[in-house]
Amino acid sequence: MSIFSTRDGKPWEPTYITAIDGAKCIGCGRCHKVCSRDVMHLMGVNEDGELVGCSTDDDDDDEEFVRKVMVLDKAGNCIGCSACNRVCPKDCQTHVKASELGI
Repeated sequence: MSIFSTRDGKPWEPTYITAIDGAKCIGCGRCHKVCSRDVMHLMGVNEDGELVGCSTDDDDDDEEFVRKVMVLDKAGNCIGCSACNRVCPKDCQTHVKASELGI
């Protein structure tokens, strides 16, 4: 079981991101900005509801998609800090405690 302690000795258990609900996500990018581990990236959703690549630059070709969503790309890079969950305005991420994942 992966239970650690904080600097002042309080118990702390990592909670790892396991999913992002694309129906709730508004593609604001806040989670991506706070994550230093390259766990997720922004994708566009086209008129057919399919994911298409998009740039995070302001000069995107927005005509190719109707909205943006964040997708979980490299879940194995997650360190369980949950910073992404704290900044998400739509609570669209699923996080699971390390003990529940058997880590």
